[in-house]
Formats: sequence, structure tokens, C-alpha cells
Amino acid sequence: MNWITNYVRPRIGSIFARREVPENLWSKCEKCQTMLFHRELAENLNVCTNCGHHMAITPRARFAALFDGGVFTEVAVPEPIADPLQFRDSKKYTDRLKEARRTTDEREAMLVAEGEIGRTPIVAAGQDFSFMAGSMGMYVGNAIIAAAERAVALGRPLVLFSAAGGARMQEGILSLMQMPRTTVAVQMVKEAGLPYIVVLTHPTTGGVTASYAMLGDVQIAEPGALICFAGPRVIEQTIREKLPEEFQRAEYLLDHGMLDRVTHRKELRGELISILRMLLKQSPAVAADLPAPATPEPQGTPADGEAVADKG
Repeated sequence: MNWITNYVRPRIGSIFARREVPENLWSKCEKCQTMLFHRELAENLNVCTNCGHHMAITPRARFAALFDGGVFTEVAVPEPIADPLQFRDSKKYTDRLKEARRTTDEREAMLVAEGEIGRTPIVAAGQDFSFMAGSMGMYVGNAIIAAAERAVALGRPLVLFSAAGGARMQEGILSLMQMPRTTVAVQMVKEAGLPYIVVLTHPTTGGVTASYAMLGDVQIAEPGALICFAGPRVIEQTIREKLPEEFQRAEYLLDHGMLDRVTHRKELRGELISILRMLLKQSPAVAADLPAPATPEPQGTPADGEAVADKG
């Protein structure tokens, strides 16, 4: 027996063959540990098909499922000063931004778009937790103001999807200043008599919870979402007591009057359509999925104003 031919060569071949298999074909559910095929998971809007656990989803993928025909138009957001404090910890802030932009293929932690859901025109803003934990910096503040101004200008409701670890420490006091700025922006929408609906997703914490995320006319949360100012571990260490089970989770907050609804992600679009049309005093929408509008509005994108859909 030639051990090089019969053992070594097949062994080397199997190693290289394994490397050719893409590493992102499967994802593991954080809750039940089930391995999920990526296409099946994407079709289910990143909700575990085994236990129903709601995994993270990008704003772009969310909007592709939310808007009629998956078509929406991006709203331009003013660029803030880059690295205003010249901040550096173990890395430069500018390097962290470059890395986040490379890995997410997004400009910043919030995407603003306009389009129709159930033939109801809206403006939507979505936070991306994969971009520096969705942290609230000057860009996020500018994005919410841009969304509010666009909603008022067009006379449309504003729907916001929150997902953040709080304020962005690399911008210091400037990030905390976004709390009053975004509160004023929300007030603009309300003074115009337009609905402002917030969908809180996992996790929504810190200064985001203490500002625009808890100011909705209707507060909806996804199942199991952590929603808080200070996290449960910090509270337990402070008061030296064991907190109730599922404390600060969406279902707990619903039971204690902090939320109006806890809605499964796959049912969220239909519920938003019903709530929006009710608040706007319009007739109920057709329940079936609708195609994209025949003539999408030409304004909004930073580059050319054309409608865009999901990159992936």
C-alpha cells in the first residue's frame, strides 16, 4: 500500500475541498442552537424557523420586506463633521468607522427611506445594530431630523425601527446632544398632525430609549426584545437584588403598560398598515401583498434619486 497515494493525498484534497465551501451558508440560532440554512432564514425575515427567536436584521433587508414590491427611495442625510473629538481608544474612531462601513456596506447606523406600504405612503427610519452597535451619534441625529422634515414636507407618517446600544462614546457630549435634537424632531411630526410609530427591536437601550424610541404615538416591539435604559446586570449590581425573570423584555414591558403591542416580525407589516390607515382615517387596505407602485417618486437618494431595493 502506498500511504502517500492512499492517505496523504486524499487528506490534503479534503482539506482544500472544505475551504471551498462558503462559511456563511448556515447560521446558528442564539436561543435554541439550531443550524439554519441562510436562504430559509432570509425568507423567514431572520426569525428562527424552529423556536421563533427574532435574530438581527438590517434596515435594508427590513425595508425590502416592508415596502410594496420591496421598492423604496433613500432620503439624503446631511453628513456631520468626521471625528469631531479626534477620539482614540485602542483604535482611532476613523478606523472604527471604516471597518464598520466595510463589514456592513452601509454609510452609517441609520437608513432613512420613503415609499408605500399597503399603498399608504410613509417615511421610515431604521437603525442598524451591526454598525457599531447602532450607536446614536451625530449622523443618527441628522438622520432622524431628515426623516422628520421629509415626513412633514410630504404629509406622511413616520415609522422608526430602533436598535441600539445607546449613545456613541467616541462622540462624547455631542452624541448625548442628539437626545434633545431628536425629541424636537419627533415633536415637529406630532405638531404637523402626523402619526409617529416606533417599532422597538432587540436591543434598544441607553440614550435611544431615553429619547426618540419611547415617544411614539403607538409603541410596538418585536418578541423578546431587550428594551431598557440601564441593562439588567447593571441594575442587579446596583440594588444587589435578583430581578424578575424576563425583566425589561418586550413581553414584560407590555404587561406593565410600557408598550402597546408585541408583534411577530412576519405580522408586523400588516399591523403597521392597519394602524397607519386607522390613524389617517383611511379605509382598510387590501390584505394581500402589493406590487411596487407604478411610478415611484423621483426624490430622495443622495446620488440620483432613483428607487432602490435590497442590496443583497
